[in-house]
Amino acid sequence: MREPSARRVMSASVTSTDPELREAIRETVRDFVRRDVIPVASDLEHADAYPTDLIATMRDLGLFGITIPEEYGGLGLDLLTYVGVIEELCYGWMSLSGVLNTHLITAHLLVHHGTNDQKERWLPRLAAGEIRGCLSLSESDAGSDTRNISCRAERDGEEYVITGTKMWVTNGVQAGLVSLAARTDEGITAFMVEKEPGEERFGGIAVSRNIGKLGYKGLETVEMVYDGHRVGADCALGGPEGLGHGLGFILSALELGRVNIAARAVGVARAAFDASINYARERRTFGKPIADHQAIQIKLADMATKIEAARLLTLSAAEKKQAGERADVEAGMAKLFASETAFEVAVEAMRIHGGVGYTTELPVERYYRDTPLMLIGEGTNEIQRLVIARGLLRRLDEKS
Repeated sequence: MREPSARRVMSASVTSTDPELREAIRETVRDFVRRDVIPVASDLEHADAYPTDLIATMRDLGLFGITIPEEYGGLGLDLLTYVGVIEELCYGWMSLSGVLNTHLITAHLLVHHGTNDQKERWLPRLAAGEIRGCLSLSESDAGSDTRNISCRAERDGEEYVITGTKMWVTNGVQAGLVSLAARTDEGITAFMVEKEPGEERFGGIAVSRNIGKLGYKGLETVEMVYDGHRVGADCALGGPEGLGHGLGFILSALELGRVNIAARAVGVARAAFDASINYARERRTFGKPIADHQAIQIKLADMATKIEAARLLTLSAAEKKQAGERADVEAGMAKLFASETAFEVAVEAMRIHGGVGYTTELPVERYYRDTPLMLIGEGTNEIQRLVIARGLLRRLDEKS
């Protein structure tokens, strides 16, 4: 997908995000998915192979800089365009959206909390896809309980010495810039840690193991060990004023991650629905297509209705986040509902397909394996319910 026409559409988008242009960008990505992704997605996924060629095309399209401001070499697009792109990518293969998610969370942290020097140092390279970002927050005893982080960064002159183990690091090997949460004397601080992309060892950083997964294949999820790794004091996000505020920075950025999860859930659900309705029109039982049976029609109606509701919730959260407003409630709602919808739709797709849906000949089994990740990624849905309820109560208190 490297035609000049595709590049012109993406470059034109930096000046406007009107609905027509937004749809043109989405169509460009849809064409890429239809031609380049769908034909190879199942083979790559079953082989758990890193999609090097597909990611190179994504870089050529400018997707690694999609939300990064133009002044740093990005496209500077709004989140409504971003969620449309993520939905289309996930319609073809969900793992591709994971490459962008933590990368753009890292960029978001720099845009909103980085010093001018940090922005100039890293954002142009992130926008160009020269380096890719990843997020390193979770630990074995600090998943939902983010305040229990034990990874430590000790000040030593003009450097920090980092020691600890991080879990569930998506893009941990391929990334060249890690957004790391570590405990300092001031509290939890976010650090921007450079490493050599593609290397499992760099300085005091080592990838100790690649974590096997039910789905979400082709994209590495790793455990990373920091053993006295040294970074400059200027790598603390936000400079001296940012010390001890890293957890707040990261939790705010995770609102973007939850919008990403919601958009990818809509994309996977849509793929599962399209597979189901097409199969229902082709598969015949008792002398007619199963789409003519009322039991199947009810399933299709419920699937389509929930997908549309999930899309609207996702757009609502994206609009609020784009406006610079706090969107913890809206992002949580979108992530919660869309991920539950994707899981339900994937199960119904398998039921509609019957035995053939359980085989590896069709992508239905991949949708079924991919969707559980979205129930737990970027905060479990149980945590989302708490976030939503507490946010609603806080807003009520603020009004009174």
